[in-house]
Amino acid sequence: MPVNITILPDPPPPPTPIGLIAGGGSLPIMIARGLAAMGHPVHALGLRNQYEPQLPALCASFQPVGLLRVGGWGRRLRKAGVRHAIMVGRIDKARLMYDPWTIIQYLPDFKTVMSWYRHLRHDRRSHAILTAIADELGRSGVLLLDSTAPISDSLAEAGVMTRRQPTEQQRADVGFAWPLLAQTLRLDIGQAIAVRDRDIIAVEAVEGTDRMIERTGQLCKAVGWTLCKGARAGHDRRSDVPTVGPMTIENLYRHGGRCLALAAGDVIMVDKAELLDTADRLGIAVIGVPAAQA
Repeated sequence: MPVNITILPDPPPPPTPIGLIAGGGSLPIMIARGLAAMGHPVHALGLRNQYEPQLPALCASFQPVGLLRVGGWGRRLRKAGVRHAIMVGRIDKARLMYDPWTIIQYLPDFKTVMSWYRHLRHDRRSHAILTAIADELGRSGVLLLDSTAPISDSLAEAGVMTRRQPTEQQRADVGFAWPLLAQTLRLDIGQAIAVRDRDIIAVEAVEGTDRMIERTGQLCKAVGWTLCKGARAGHDRRSDVPTVGPMTIENLYRHGGRCLALAAGDVIMVDKAELLDTADRLGIAVIGVPAAQA
């Protein structure tokens, strides 16, 4: 099955202004700090009722925008002198209706409706939505960059990253599950697999990694299973980059997981130092599987 690879523009040299289209969570904060440390002025658009309250203070300029009003994003960024942008952060659907009196903010503009009609009627997967947004921004003269460019040191590294070493059984489980994970990634089924004693317990689907971990804990009462996580084949690094964080480790421990295997260079470790400290404290080994093995 052929894989479509998106060729992304190289990040411009500082102090070129960079746009940041921000959802929720720690990742937009990390990106804003990383861009600022590189010398880029950050001009952010925060998705209403999604972005974190500390984000505006980290940016040279900040404007809240409607989630479904993509047509205006490019215009706002161009007015700030932005030609390159990064789009990251989660979308909490429950918060979309946080204030019912602001429902008008979530009514799609004309360009968003047309983009849905052209691109998303028959394919509403995450990477299809990203492609539609990137195309619309491109028509406004704004190109999306690799979202990992400012935080390359936060990507999973090859080898054992914790002081805690995986057991021989856990290493064997990773070796058994990784080729199977590669197939689920190629087929765009999910980004994670849970395994114990060379038996696949669960495969991630639309529910996401956290709920998949909870489901695994319900299915496997024995402590010590392993979670393997990678990135969709040909994943679009403009936004479609899988992440784990300290809460992932805590959730894994709570439901019986004791080893986390990540695709090296393909998974963002949010608050990496805290994540690894938490893993060592809870007795969870974290390892990076090199690309050659993946």
